[in-house]
Amino acid sequence: QVQLVESGGGLVQPGGSLRLSCAASGFTFSMFAMSWYRQAPGKERELVAEIMSAGGFRNYADSIKGRFTISRDNAKNTVYLQMNSLKPEDTAVYYCNTRMYARDYWGQGTQVTVSS
Repeated sequence: QVQLVESGGGLVQPGGSLRLSCAASGFTFSMFAMSWYRQAPGKERELVAEIMSAGGFRNYADSIKGRFTISRDNAKNTVYLQMNSLKPEDTAVYYCNTRMYARDYWGQGTQVTVSS
């Protein structure tokens, strides 16, 4: 079955960096686009970044452009989110996502807290 397991979250000071990882299994990873979403308390889940199957095309939310970078390693079945210059408003649970045949699959999420 499809499994997405996020890691790398934690507490970081404003201006700091974190690298999230999402290990995928149960499907042919290299064939599908992957995305990162986040959900802050009291807010709806929002798309942060997405990367196509071959990694050539990437799309970012305006709020994180220039600070976050999505990448993937198809040999390791892993997608990454490098987050730099973190702000308190980046605090959220971050989720890994893929969509296959009109169905969404989600990881369990990893908490990112940006606070001094």
